[in-house]
Amino acid sequence: MIAMGRTEALVRRRWAVLSILCASLLLVSIDATVLHMALPAIAGELRPDATEQLWIIAVYSLLAAPLLLAFGTLGDHFGRRRVLVLGYVVFGLASVAAVLAVNVPMLIAARAVLGVGGAMIMPATLSILRQAFPDRSERRTAIGVWSGVAGSGAVLGPLLGGFLVQEFSWHAAFAINVPVMLAALPLTYWLIPESADPPEGRWDLLSALLAAAGVLGVAFAIKQTPHGGSMSVLGPAAGLAGVALLVVFVRRQRKLVSPLLDLALFRRRTFSVAVGSVLLVMLSLVGLGLLFAQYLQLVLVLEPLEAALRLLFVMVAAVAGSLVAAPLLRRFEGRAVTVAGFAAVGLALGAAALWLDTTENLWLLGPVLVAVGFGISVALTAASDMLLAAAPAEQAGAASAVEETAYELGAGLGVAVLGSIAAGVYTAAFPAVPGVPPREAELAGRGLTDAAEAASVLPEPVAGQVLDAARGAFTDGMTVALATGFLTFAVAAVVAARLLPKTGAAR
Repeated sequence: MIAMGRTEALVRRRWAVLSILCASLLLVSIDATVLHMALPAIAGELRPDATEQLWIIAVYSLLAAPLLLAFGTLGDHFGRRRVLVLGYVVFGLASVAAVLAVNVPMLIAARAVLGVGGAMIMPATLSILRQAFPDRSERRTAIGVWSGVAGSGAVLGPLLGGFLVQEFSWHAAFAINVPVMLAALPLTYWLIPESADPPEGRWDLLSALLAAAGVLGVAFAIKQTPHGGSMSVLGPAAGLAGVALLVVFVRRQRKLVSPLLDLALFRRRTFSVAVGSVLLVMLSLVGLGLLFAQYLQLVLVLEPLEAALRLLFVMVAAVAGSLVAAPLLRRFEGRAVTVAGFAAVGLALGAAALWLDTTENLWLLGPVLVAVGFGISVALTAASDMLLAAAPAEQAGAASAVEETAYELGAGLGVAVLGSIAAGVYTAAFPAVPGVPPREAELAGRGLTDAAEAASVLPEPVAGQVLDAARGAFTDGMTVALATGFLTFAVAAVVAARLLPKTGAAR
């Protein structure tokens, strides 16, 4: 618990506290996707093979997702600030290790430890936010800012990584973490008092291990199965094992007097729909964000900085949506705001699916990106507000961890599902180009980056024809992914309208 004096101090400093929490959250969100555009530079220096490249990207989220519930509930039991500060230390040291990495194993290990640090930071930020903003009206504004930062970080990651590689080196993608963590440590001790709301009973280590192993299996399946080869067998096997462990976890929670996660939370429709909303939003944001980043740089052939300026439409709109969401939630019920956010995103994705081609039309692209950023931010803010309101104080860390787990799994699903759809359509749509040898033709049919590699050894005008065909096939794949997003959000809007209660109150 927080002593009365500490509570008053925390509430008095709440906006400064929010700034610190959001700064650290932004880095954690960025690190999930920052290497998507920096990977070619890493490959050029460290020479990882294809499997090692997958692990460099995936290991961060694969370690973060399973540990969120454990660290979220540890904060409830033993102190949220304690877990947050330890997360800063781990994240900062792992960033230094990544900067100094001279080979692939060192970099993979550093990325894994970054995931552990991120798992400590993410649920602590949201549970402390709940303590700092006891008034729900103000808390909605704070959650809006938090949601906008979380979403913007996922979109900003690939472009920031590309920019830093272009201007400096891939090491800079990790070096930027260190000064922020160094500044956050003393500020956190100064501004944020320790808080805990330990439920009766001990913290159950076995439950934490079951949950971590189960989520790890599911996350591994989501991220690795689409890569084919041995992963087409290992991925589903890991997923089935993960589901089995989660079933054991659920059964154990039902038997414990003091469960690690109170399953009664999921019997509240508001809580369950809010978790599903977070998963859907992150699935679309990260999956389509990565496709848009590739479209801007590989189809429209923009430099990383130019592409980043286009994606500023999403970021600015997301910030605006996060600020507007609070007054919208005060004026309208949570159900209406969630449905409106889903509808805005769905309509924007549907419009993009109709006009997208290999030439840029900023008058169409800009409004689409604005609508997507605004709608996602509003929906994510509404979901976070309903989720926190539905959970009692002693389950704040657990509820935050559930949301963050949905965040990580949604991000993984976005890359896996939407990326697989786009890749499948690309392969089917890539035409035969006359004059291309069989080896280069097979390579170009795998994907747009592979087509660029194949074209590099071909003479003109054949090389240009291969690139034009690849850009057209990628655009076809992205169009289908956008149409899938439109249908998904249309269904989600209907489901939210039917299942969420008619008032903003949690039940």
